[in-house]
Amino acid sequence: MGKAKKTRKFAQVKRMISSRDSRLKANQEKAAEAATKKDESEIVREIPQVASSLFFQYNEALRPPYSVLVDTNFINFSIQKKLELIQAMMDCLYAKATPVITDCVMAELEKLGVRYRIALRIARDPRFERLKCDHKGTYADDCIVNRVMQNKVYIVATNDVDLKRRIRKIPGVPIMSCGTGKYVIERLPDAPEK
Repeated sequence: MGKAKKTRKFAQVKRMISSRDSRLKANQEKAAEAATKKDESEIVREIPQVASSLFFQYNEALRPPYSVLVDTNFINFSIQKKLELIQAMMDCLYAKATPVITDCVMAELEKLGVRYRIALRIARDPRFERLKCDHKGTYADDCIVNRVMQNKVYIVATNDVDLKRRIRKIPGVPIMSCGTGKYVIERLPDAPEK
């Protein structure tokens, strides 16, 4: 094996620095100005008021009879697992529980069509408490999160992963989900172990 032959490159041009290169003094000054503007914009304008009923992560406003804010997919999972909603809630919480359903959740169930008519019939049960929604749109996740942030007296019943992630960021709000054969609750100190 021999030595590789170097070929001479014709018309080779000196490389020039681009006008947007970060090494130029003018661009460094622009970057510094942008960083200071960003720091000014990050000033906290409004800090959400922490509820007086919260004692660290423990919410003292939650007392029996519990109000359980029900989501669309929670009802659907309950039907799939053949669990009766109110009875299974009482078995999970060892106390009286009132399922609460918003207009947005009812609208979502109605939009789902004929396949989910059993879920709609369950949601129309007179034992369920109905809450009126006065906002635009029918996106139930935003509605539930806003309700829970305003008053932390609800247990949120959902199997939606994204909604659970959003609710976990709010301190003192327990989450109920549908497990195999029973409901599971998280972040409720008095709740029995799994």
